[in-house]
Amino acid sequence: MKTVSDLKVAIFADGAEKGGMLEMYAKPYIKGFTTNPTLMHKAGVTDYEKFAREILQEIPDRPISFEVFADDFTEMARQARKIATWGKNIRVKIPITNTRRESAVPLCERLTQEGIPLNVTALFTLEQVQAVVDAVNGGAPTYVSVFAGRIADTGIDPVPLMAEAVRRLAAAPNTELIWASPRELLNIFQADAIGCHVITVTNDILKKLALVGRDLGRYSLETVEMFYDDGRAAGFVL
Repeated sequence: MKTVSDLKVAIFADGAEKGGMLEMYAKPYIKGFTTNPTLMHKAGVTDYEKFAREILQEIPDRPISFEVFADDFTEMARQARKIATWGKNIRVKIPITNTRRESAVPLCERLTQEGIPLNVTALFTLEQVQAVVDAVNGGAPTYVSVFAGRIADTGIDPVPLMAEAVRRLAAAPNTELIWASPRELLNIFQADAIGCHVITVTNDILKKLALVGRDLGRYSLETVEMFYDDGRAAGFVL
């Protein structure tokens, strides 16, 4: 079985809690960071720009994605251009559509032509992937973020879709595929096996990396011991 050092897929930490981000920054196998308005809201962030600039001061040398939060494309463009000025390691996240299901692909094409590195996010279909590839080909570096974990939540195996997405991105050398919203550690190895470029992983899943290579017989015994100890601690009697 592969070890973490054997993996070719780049592991990005996904979150918006400053302490957790800095904890992951200390680990050399974390190659970048992503966040989004939902994660920032859950983390209690109230000043978007202040938070972003503080993080960029602490993490100046690995790619970090910050997302626009507008629903109007004109305002999205303004926010994207402003965010892009905050640091050379920034990727501006643009959702694939707005809430009215209007495509953001023309905006992505325009921004990449201006030289703004992007992370096009919340993709779920190969049609969306193809549209982005066609639009940004030859432009600024662009991550194409497909939410494989949420696709799996619907009962669909995301691996064939992600493998086909890897194939399609080959037509645009400035693009890299992100396996987004993984649900378990195994997804890192699945992403690596199909040649996915990046996977974004939350800290709770990243902490399971210590289990990689664990002897399963020993792991079985540890689980039995846990059940036994907890039964005793609960004082159960029959």
